Amino acid sequence: MTLTALLIPDPEGGYVAINPETGTTTQGESVSEAVANLKEATELYLEEFPMESGGRPLVTTFEIEHA
Repeated sequence: MTLTALLIPDPEGGYVAINPETGTTTQGESVSEAVANLKEATELYLEEFPMESGGRPLVTTFEIEHA
C-alpha cells in the first residue's frame, strides 16, 4: 500500500511528519527518522483501523500572495 508522507520543518528543529490518509502524525530529527516514525505510527494505526487501498495520491502545491 502506497501512502503519503508530508514533512514540514519544525521551527524548533527536525520535522513534523503527517499521513493525510490516516491522520497519523509524528516527528523526527531528520527526514529519514521522521518518515520511519511515521511508517511505524501508521502501521500501528492500520492494525486497529484497517482501510482499503485507494487510488494513488496526487500531491501538489500552490502559492498565495502575502497580505
